[in-house]
Formats: sequence, C-alpha cells, structure tokens
Amino acid sequence: MKRKIIHVDMDAFFAAVEQHDNNKLKGKPVIVGGIGKRGVVSTCSYEARKYGVHSAMPTFIAKKKCPNAIFVPVRMARYKEISSIVFNILYEITELVEPLSIDEAYLDVTKVNSDSIDIARYIKKEVKRKTGLTLSAGISYNKFLAKLASDWNKPNGIKVISKDMMPDILLPLSIKKVYGLGKKSVQMFNKFGVYTIKDLYGLPKEYLIEVLGKHGEDIFNRIRGIDDREINMSSDTKSIGRETTLKEDTRNKQILKDIIKDFSINIGKSLTRKKLFAKTVTVKYKTIDFTIHTKSKTLDNCIQKQQEVYKVACDIIDNIKFNKDIRLIGLSVSHLDKDSIKQLSIFDFIDNY
Repeated sequence: MKRKIIHVDMDAFFAAVEQHDNNKLKGKPVIVGGIGKRGVVSTCSYEARKYGVHSAMPTFIAKKKCPNAIFVPVRMARYKEISSIVFNILYEITELVEPLSIDEAYLDVTKVNSDSIDIARYIKKEVKRKTGLTLSAGISYNKFLAKLASDWNKPNGIKVISKDMMPDILLPLSIKKVYGLGKKSVQMFNKFGVYTIKDLYGLPKEYLIEVLGKHGEDIFNRIRGIDDREINMSSDTKSIGRETTLKEDTRNKQILKDIIKDFSINIGKSLTRKKLFAKTVTVKYKTIDFTIHTKSKTLDNCIQKQQEVYKVACDIIDNIKFNKDIRLIGLSVSHLDKDSIKQLSIFDFIDNY
C-alpha cells in the first residue's frame, strides 16, 4: 500500500496568535521575542518577514531592518494552549502523529479511509474554526517530500507532491531544501559549484558517502524521492536543557559556572521528576560574533542528581579555551534512560555542593 503522509505547519505561529488575540496587530509587522538590547527574534509575522526579519535574528538587527515593527514578548502558556487544540484535531484523524514542535507535525493517513487532500482540507478548516489561525499542509508519499510540500505555498497553502512529479519538481530547488544537509555541508557544496538539487543529483552515491559519511546514501536517496522513515509517535523526552543570553558579554568561567549551577538544579529536578537518567552532558555557548559552539561529554554511567550534572558541566567549561567573549550559555543532558541500575557511579559518593 502506497503511503500517504501529511505534514502540517502553523503559519508564523507565535506572531499569528498575537495578531489573533489583539486586533490592533493585524496586518502589522509583529515580532515576538526578547525586546531587550540582547534579545532574539522568536517568530515574526509575514509583514515583518518582507523586511528580511527571521527567527533567531538578534533584536537590534531586526529593529534596523524593520523600524516600524511592533515587538511583543513571548507568551508560551498561550501558545501551548492553542497547540493543544490543534493537536487534538490531528489525533481525531489518526494516532499516527509525530509532533516535531509546538506548531508542526507529520501524520500517516495511509489507513484512513479518506482522500489525503480532503483530510488536509478538513484539518485546515477545523484549525481555522477552533483557533482562528491558518496552517499550511504538504502531502506526499514520504516525510521528506511532505515537509517540502508544506512550505511550498505558505502561508495558508496546500501542496501535493506525487511520484510522477519526481525528480523534476526538485531539480531547480536550492540544496538548502534537502533535509539532512546542514549549513556547513551546504557551504561546502557551494564551494564546489553545487547550488541546486540538479547539481547534487549528478553526483555519484559513492562521492556523497565519502564527503557526508553514513548520511551520504540518505541524501542520495532523498533527492530521488526515496525516504523510508516511519512516523515516530514516541513522546519520550530526548533531552533536557536550559540556556540564556547574558546581560553582559564575558569569558569569566566562574560567572559562567554560576549560571550553569542554576541550570543544573533545574535539570536535576526535571530528571528526578521524570525518573530519567542522563549519560551525556552538553555545554552550548554563543560568542559575540554569534557563532554557536557545543562541547559534550558522554559518561560511562548514567547520572541524575543536580550536583552530578554540575560537576560534569564544570569539567567541560574548564577544558574550553574561550578566545572570544560569550553572549549566550546553555546546558543540556541527553541519551536519557529510565534504567536506574545504570545510575550507580562514583557520583554517589560526592557531597552536595
């Protein structure tokens, strides 16, 4: 049976919620995010995007690009409330839902006795009726193409990519559109004169494996319309983390450790509450030139207590040579496990700090 996959993506979600809740913001360039001098854009309306504003852009740059923008703070509780309504609509259709974020998901509707276009239209209609918001939907026979399709006619669009359209429909697109190719890989290929999927399509599988490792074959197959990834319904927590933009740039390790200590307390409480144990600790930091770095340490044994997390994080920081001041610091734990037997380690004998 040929698979039927739908990818749904809310349109400029946070900004759309703000415009819906406040009529004065409708049709205006709205930017949601940090409004301080060191803030970052979380989401912006399509009116603001016309000026070149985008997510993760520093607020001060967004203000320069769009001087008449209206900045509003993040209201996560409200966004989660709307998200819950949207996902309830999706689960009414099928249990085969894979949430990607608060405003985005895949659905496998292969066994739903309705045409996939009708299902997508129903979702759009119900979301509009219950929330007042719009979403875009992409329909295809695999996840890669469905996600690509949902971005095709944004906002409030719907697009089908069928097998008979392959590979011609992909060839003119930028390689940035290929899931699995990160920024560095794209830059590398650009240096070799590879800019479009058509350029990439002409490269041998062996070459892609050589330059991309094990993901090379996935990329080779993906641009030929082959993507066998299943819908992942697991709601298991993959990682737990915290991060913050500093009020002042610094490379003082003690200041960074003090912040990390607070993060460790929160992460330790979350692990305990969820009855999880972590094997990998990661420190993330962004330098003043906005370059993001991560340093991780994977342990032989799992940990859970806040002092355990803090000690590993401090070890990581001690081994980092900061050549530039830091403007953002973050801490996360991953490779989570519910097996408490793996908890036993030398950390059991460390006194509370």
